[in-house]
Amino acid sequence: MYQISRTALSMLSHLRPCCVRTLWKHLSTSGPPWRLLFFGSDQFALESLKLLTSSRNSNDGIVASLEVVAVSGNVPVRRFAEQNRLLVRSWPPDNLDGQFDVGVVVSFGYLLKEKTINKFPYGILNVHPSLLPRWRGPAPIFHTIMHGDKLTGVTIMQIRPHRFDVGPILNQELHPVPENCTAEELGDTLAVKGAHLLIDTLRTLDEKLVNKRDQSQTGATFAPKITSQMSWVVWEDQTCEQIHRLHRAIGSRVPLTTTWKGNTIKLLECVGRCNISLSDLRRKPVPGSVSFLKESDILAVCCKNGWVGFRAVLLKKRLTAADFYNGYLHQTLQKETPNDTDECLFVSRKQEAGRSRGSSTHSSMI
Repeated sequence: MYQISRTALSMLSHLRPCCVRTLWKHLSTSGPPWRLLFFGSDQFALESLKLLTSSRNSNDGIVASLEVVAVSGNVPVRRFAEQNRLLVRSWPPDNLDGQFDVGVVVSFGYLLKEKTINKFPYGILNVHPSLLPRWRGPAPIFHTIMHGDKLTGVTIMQIRPHRFDVGPILNQELHPVPENCTAEELGDTLAVKGAHLLIDTLRTLDEKLVNKRDQSQTGATFAPKITSQMSWVVWEDQTCEQIHRLHRAIGSRVPLTTTWKGNTIKLLECVGRCNISLSDLRRKPVPGSVSFLKESDILAVCCKNGWVGFRAVLLKKRLTAADFYNGYLHQTLQKETPNDTDECLFVSRKQEAGRSRGSSTHSSMI
């Protein structure tokens, strides 16, 4: 007679009849090694797939078989699966009845329907790079950096239909956010940490399912997708720290943006706060004022609470701070006419809107 775990008995009482039949069919293989179906797409997901593949190949008793669902195109998960001869299923998958014990979703981007979730007797696990319920949604790592969080981590949860990132938590691990790290650096670290936490969860999945806990609604926040609209700097409203965090969060994908003499300009290689002596300035600075620091080859821009520096800009082509100063800024700074001083300010969209309404006044320039 089959040995039935407490987890399996508990699950039987909550599942629909069709799911009970599927689960009962596989009670003889209750517990690891698991037959897994992996859903993923990008580099973050790849770390988990690599570790699952290694586990399967090592016969360590955790992964019995492994197949992959990937979207079409040359995405990292599909490339790795094909290179390592894993069976790749197209999205959405069909014919899943009785073939898998557990599903794993990592950075996939598609909401799985309830009928798909119910094909997996032990549910579908998700590796999420935040301490849920903080930063639910598609871009948790970016928002962790952007909002200056000191502590983050990874969460293993069971997915639920209809909404992302609201299922019960099976496992969590904390990770302090290193000072001045970028979203890419933090993402690489959390991808590895999440992969190992996934293996740990699968190793003792029965126990983790028994002790799972619902997410608290206290402290729940949403992390929307990164868009180009987020890249616009508002010099009069944002501090040095906020601008530097924004650059470290999204700058490698969506460079910070402002306008100069009516042209859009991209701000590259932000170095954070700069120290400038007021005695060195030719005119009283205002938000958007620009100064070239020759010794360090940095463009310093005045913002809400000081000066923030950039090593390069993109204006038709990439220019170092020195190139931009010598080719553009220096000529404008030689003008002494007060009415011309606005021409060399970096101007936010908020300021542009004000000027278009005729509500702004001329500012001074360094």
